Amino acid sequence: MIRDITIGQYYPAKSVIHKLDPRTKLFGTLVFIISVFLFHSIAGYAVATVFLAGMILISTVPVKFIFKGLKAIFMILLITMVFNIFLTPGEALVSFGIFKITKEGLSMAVRMAIRLVYLVIGSSLMTLTTTPNQLTDGLEKSLRPLNKIHVPVHEIAMMMSIALRFIPILLEETDKIMKAQIARGADFENGNLIQKVKNMVPLLVPLFISAFRRANDLAMAMEARCYHGGDNRTQMKPLKYKKRDHIAYLILFAYLAVALGFRVAGL
Repeated sequence: MIRDITIGQYYPAKSVIHKLDPRTKLFGTLVFIISVFLFHSIAGYAVATVFLAGMILISTVPVKFIFKGLKAIFMILLITMVFNIFLTPGEALVSFGIFKITKEGLSMAVRMAIRLVYLVIGSSLMTLTTTPNQLTDGLEKSLRPLNKIHVPVHEIAMMMSIALRFIPILLEETDKIMKAQIARGADFENGNLIQKVKNMVPLLVPLFISAFRRANDLAMAMEARCYHGGDNRTQMKPLKYKKRDHIAYLILFAYLAVALGFRVAGL
């Protein structure tokens, strides 16, 4: 399961999506997330599906690589659906004891499942096609107007970039520690829930120690290179919009208009 987490990883390729300005991809991800919550019907989700499928196809990222990230959220997805099915009031379809499955609960569970899956896939697609450095520059450039009200934009973008960069590193470290513990007789699969939680202690302690050590090494490296924040800092590759970015914005605005149209029409 550790290897199945795709958010934060980068998949190198030479697709049009990879070549887009990171600000365009950030805006596109935001538009897609908004649209997922605007749609409430089969037709609406069909539009979102076509849009997402088109982006995946253009990105040339293997579909299996994107969808394997859903394995990591299987339990969250299952719990979300169960809670919506049994706790949403409405017209009862099946009743047993104090529990009942309602028509509205099933509808809500399906919608929440679709939203969660699409949010993970959309976010994964952005990080898979954007390097951490590009993401940092894009965030900083997009949030730059907030500097006027003394918001530390550069520091915020840097923290998010470091967090994304550390995800694959910590996943790799977790995988190594798990293999080492299994070789010493640790069992992470069998037993009840309480036993599984206890079995995670030999994994979490060295993982936290490794994470703190890496964070300390990174802090010392930044201090040694005289890092002092975003004041008067220049970029090695300044961000500039190109023709493909303008075309992408037109497509995104058209897609957002369709989503708003569906919302107004109650679809």
